[in-house]
Amino acid sequence: MRRFEKLAPGAGATAVALGLAAGALMLGASPAAAAVSAETAYVLNTFSFLVHGFLVMWMAAGFAMLESGLVRTKNTATICLKNIALYSLAGLLYYLLGYSLMYVDVGQFIGSFALLYNSSGAELALLNAEEATPELVAPVVENGYAVMSDWFFQMVFVATAASIVSGTLAERIKVWPFLIFVVVLTGVIYPIQGAWIWGGGWLSEIGFSDFAGSTVVHSVGGWAALTGAVILGARKGKYGPGGRVNVMPGANLPLATLGTFILWVGWFGFNGGSQLALGSALDATAMAIVYVNTNLGAAAGVVAAMALSQVLYKKIDLTMALNGAIAGLVSITAGPDLQNHLLAIVIGAIGGILVVIVVPLLDKLKIDDVVGAIPAHLVAGIWGTLAVGIFGDGDLGIQIVGILAVGAFASLASAALWLALKATIGIRVSEEDEELGLDMAELGMEAYPEFGHGSRTI
Repeated sequence: MRRFEKLAPGAGATAVALGLAAGALMLGASPAAAAVSAETAYVLNTFSFLVHGFLVMWMAAGFAMLESGLVRTKNTATICLKNIALYSLAGLLYYLLGYSLMYVDVGQFIGSFALLYNSSGAELALLNAEEATPELVAPVVENGYAVMSDWFFQMVFVATAASIVSGTLAERIKVWPFLIFVVVLTGVIYPIQGAWIWGGGWLSEIGFSDFAGSTVVHSVGGWAALTGAVILGARKGKYGPGGRVNVMPGANLPLATLGTFILWVGWFGFNGGSQLALGSALDATAMAIVYVNTNLGAAAGVVAAMALSQVLYKKIDLTMALNGAIAGLVSITAGPDLQNHLLAIVIGAIGGILVVIVVPLLDKLKIDDVVGAIPAHLVAGIWGTLAVGIFGDGDLGIQIVGILAVGAFASLASAALWLALKATIGIRVSEEDEELGLDMAELGMEAYPEFGHGSRTI
């Protein structure tokens, strides 16, 4: 099913039906038939897209703070720059090309290569008319929502996928090659696989289900991060002889904790807004269920990660708890519409457990993931997608097909791009620059000059 099918074209008919029901009520129909008018449904649906969209945009701040807290001070300003830059590039590329590839005239595999995406002709006619006549309002309202409100809501999702890559590759990747990768990821790679699922492409047609993006957003970002980490290599000194792992602790755990809370809040927009409508009692009720399951999944992820880290390491690891929250959120994202809330707790808890298990596994494989994004987004995203087939109304076999298809495409496309960048302009800073820190090497500034090189300068 198309991600926007609840609203377009179906919502237009629904909105009209609601308007007719309201009219019938005024003519003396039973109060049980009461419903909002078509125009009111249009306003509420548009409002939902915009408000939930800026909640998801707030997640960009969460990623920036989480990553800033988990890197060393000498790389903090670079992380901040990458996060605001990737959000900006994602917005531009999704407007120029990405949305059309994902949603406009989608066939089995890809949408339109039409550049730019703008308001509808009906909306422009209404905006520029001297008077909002019923003849001008009707075709606008029939769409069910403002065209660009949907674009905005979809755009902030692609920015989230790009944010996942940033943290994994921190402290050793050059800024410009990373941003070039973001351009292709947000303009081409993400929209193509998104068209398969949310755009009505082949995975949608066979019944693959991903309510808010455990696969479309989080796994894709995770695959891009994993391939990048393998090709880029680990930070200097991270791994020693005999399988020794040298801990490189983050500089600001309170900041990382704040970032996690911001992400948690933003996730209500991520999952709640993916109900894609707020023009009826049914939609409002369903959205409330999604909110509750989102919160329960995150909470269960935290508690499960804390408990397992205590069992394994005899200590409670704060960073595991933070990533447990994110893993719980990612895990429930594919199916937050479960009517049995206990299942949301089970799904989120398993996500938190997976983080604690996979983080040391990556270290054994010498895959350096600075912020733990691969377990929290890729592994938990796969688990959450499978959970729809286990606990939800999805088919497990079809869910596996979708996971494999998206994983293969995202991995191969990302690997090809990373290798091309490595062979041409290079993707890794020199050992000297890595030792100095990317803030000075790439930006020529420091996030905390009082405590860095600036404090030693007279």
